[in-house]
Amino acid sequence: MFFKRLIYTLDRIKGKDPAAHGRLFILFFYPGVHALIAHRFAHWFYRRGFFCMAELISKLSRFLTNIEIHPGAEIGWGLFIDHGSGVVIGQTAVIKNDCTIYHGVTLGANKESFNGKRHPTLENNVTVGCGAKILGAFTVGENSKVAAGAVVLEAVPKNSVVAGVPAKVVKRF
Repeated sequence: MFFKRLIYTLDRIKGKDPAAHGRLFILFFYPGVHALIAHRFAHWFYRRGFFCMAELISKLSRFLTNIEIHPGAEIGWGLFIDHGSGVVIGQTAVIKNDCTIYHGVTLGANKESFNGKRHPTLENNVTVGCGAKILGAFTVGENSKVAAGAVVLEAVPKNSVVAGVPAKVVKRF
């Protein structure tokens, strides 16, 4: 099952990135893929209560890829972290399937907490532009796009584009 979904992720990346030269090229040279594979192992340990091992894998991955994914984050399949340098994904973040995240993105917390959840949820097929910050325990709706450099502090409706500081809906489709 892991390998089938890994192949799915590699094929999705190949379809989205014209610089990708095939599955093996992506597997060997894309740090976003390396970070995701490490996260799968770290998350496995985290879910079973082996927090030190999970953190060790997570920190080693961060050192090697410059992408920080907390072992507690829930990540679906088909995530493409493009030019992943500086990406931070918090502990209670949820990323569903077929999302794209560019470099410098933060899925972080604010001071508020809702039943222990402090980080955002990205629904299916969300794209987050480089340098965007999504801060808080709310949902970015399906098929939405967050513009580069946006600071999102509240829920984003599905099928919309948000931009600005603080981010506002600029287009619905």
